[in-house]
Amino acid sequence: MIQKKHFVPNGDGWLLGLKQTYETAALDRSRRPVAIIPGYGMNAFIFGYHPRGKSMEAYWADQGFEVWSLNLRAQGTSRRVGGRKQYGFYDAAVTDLGAAFEFIVGHTETEAKSLDAVGCSLGGTYLYANLAFSQEKSLLGSVVTIGAPLKWVEVNPMLKTAFSSPRVAGMLAIRGVRPFARLAMPLLTRAPKLLSVYLHPEIVDTSRMDEMIETVENPDRRLNREIAKWVKQGDLVVRGVNVTEAVGTVTNPLLVVISNADGIVPEASALSAHGKIGSTVKDILCVGTNEVPVAHADLFVSNIAQEWVFEPLAQWLIARNEDPPAKRQGSRGRRKAGKKNGETKG
Repeated sequence: MIQKKHFVPNGDGWLLGLKQTYETAALDRSRRPVAIIPGYGMNAFIFGYHPRGKSMEAYWADQGFEVWSLNLRAQGTSRRVGGRKQYGFYDAAVTDLGAAFEFIVGHTETEAKSLDAVGCSLGGTYLYANLAFSQEKSLLGSVVTIGAPLKWVEVNPMLKTAFSSPRVAGMLAIRGVRPFARLAMPLLTRAPKLLSVYLHPEIVDTSRMDEMIETVENPDRRLNREIAKWVKQGDLVVRGVNVTEAVGTVTNPLLVVISNADGIVPEASALSAHGKIGSTVKDILCVGTNEVPVAHADLFVSNIAQEWVFEPLAQWLIARNEDPPAKRQGSRGRRKAGKKNGETKG
């Protein structure tokens, strides 16, 4: 497995930490590289880690993809070189993703001139905003969003309370989240009902939570203020552009991934982009069963992640690489991942 680390200037005083992963013998150079974008209060560490089995990066590399994990500003290995500490939606979604995408297309080991992207939680929202601002010069091919809201149709009560006031959300400087999470996690694992909002200990190896917590980052005050405004008004508006409406002219193939027991982003909000985006190819993958409920973090680190998430996403991306333009019409399927044998069905 080849892994290379890159530091990419974003033109705004930050060097973005990107990791490139591929398996030389398996790499299909005709496919577009895949970029993975982390979400709120996290970095890209979790994409290269799994407590049991292959990580998302390793799984897709074995499937013949070149995989890029992105740390945007203030995430993971990214470094500040004179830029502002605080940032908002435009900075992450347009400035940072734009710089990262250009670098990936310019340094890929593949023959592709564009890339596919997988946005996780708020990372998926960043992708919607990027598309809204960059349609005419976009380097994006297919887009996958995982538990990512576009419009807040429904809001988790805890989230609604936390972001009830944009002014207060923008004032609070929150530090030391990772050390606090290390202290709190042993207590939370003994309270599975509380923890199940985010993950289910029944299907996650919680004995290695101390390692998984490496993906936790401090939230940003300015971003918090913008999120609070977004939660309050429903539509995502960035620098005067209503992203919720602007994606109506986006034509990139889209796969929306939801989990059936997500306590962070309710299904109606995670599915909001599916109804708004103008793509003729847009599919839904719902992960989980009544017997095995799946929450937000379960999609990445649970025992079923490889079979129910990584594999169907890989197959969808492969199909989009192979689809001739004439066959990219009218795909609007809804599939479920959660059969015991990992089969997806319509």
